[in-house]
Amino acid sequence: MDNWKENLRDIEPYVPGEQSKEKNIVKINANENPYPPSPEAIKAIREFKSENLRFYPDANATAFKRALAEFYGVLPENIFLGNGSDDVLALCFQAFFNGKKPIAFPDITYSFYPVWCRLFGIPFINYPLKDDFRINVDDYKAENGGVVIPNPNAPTSLGEGKDFINNLMEYNRDCVVIIDEAYVDFGGYSCVELTKKYENLIVTGTFSKSRSLAGLRIGYAIGSRALISTLEAVKNSYNSYTVDSISMAAGTAAIKDRDYFNSTTAKVIATRERVIKELRALDFLPLESQTNFIFTAHKSANMKDYFEWLKSQKVFIRYFDLPRISNYVRVTVGTDAEMDIFLEKTREYLNKRN
Repeated sequence: MDNWKENLRDIEPYVPGEQSKEKNIVKINANENPYPPSPEAIKAIREFKSENLRFYPDANATAFKRALAEFYGVLPENIFLGNGSDDVLALCFQAFFNGKKPIAFPDITYSFYPVWCRLFGIPFINYPLKDDFRINVDDYKAENGGVVIPNPNAPTSLGEGKDFINNLMEYNRDCVVIIDEAYVDFGGYSCVELTKKYENLIVTGTFSKSRSLAGLRIGYAIGSRALISTLEAVKNSYNSYTVDSISMAAGTAAIKDRDYFNSTTAKVIATRERVIKELRALDFLPLESQTNFIFTAHKSANMKDYFEWLKSQKVFIRYFDLPRISNYVRVTVGTDAEMDIFLEKTREYLNKRN
């Protein structure tokens, strides 16, 4: 009886940030952009001819790839598209990590990486971040079956520069290296240029953060023809149509609207720096963020208690009950008005402790 249950996969899934249905909340817990998408993207959605939805989307995403290639200074054949960067990364894990050697990534990083490893049967090893939460590039000199590093890292918010990536690549000539650049547009260094130098380097990105299109699920990868063609083969082995027609239209319009992109990312950065300054004045210990969020502890307050109290005040931030970071919180940068409420409630919390 019930022997069929023995064949069900037993795995602990990734847990996303809480998506509350409450009204009138300050939702700064999921690293979403506080500003709407480009007006050009909104226009593209409104003008999309709904009757065309009866047709399959362009499996090659020709126009979209051309626009992305122009933006990043590469060729369309160096571009891969998927249903959000999580889809792209999952395909990368399946396409590139098929050896017996463990792949390597930091111990504090995007928590989907170990989930994919367990799902796809990929051995892995974690290298601990240094005490200042920086990645020690020398750890990755050790032989491995691949490397995955978010740059900037999440949830720490810290980014590494060109020298770091060059060293990492020189140490890892015989495996594929993935640099996950989900947050790079908020002040980090993008190593897309290095994909022309290193054929085994692939860079992934998303339209969910700096392009304000999280609801459309658009992700991409940039790399050599060899890597991109392998990704395409894996994708086409199970689903040739990972990006829908509306997403392609909106994404193409968004990538072409550089002025709006530059404006909104600059606003997020300015707000982030203001809030970091104010938090430091309140005895918080925020790290030097290059993302659209702030990762911080406090000199004396318990961050789990702080997180729960803010939630009771309808201010949602993110808490990770994990080793080494259990007394830190992650705060997404919202609008100035939202961050003023966050700071006001933070002061209330600190005052009630005294």
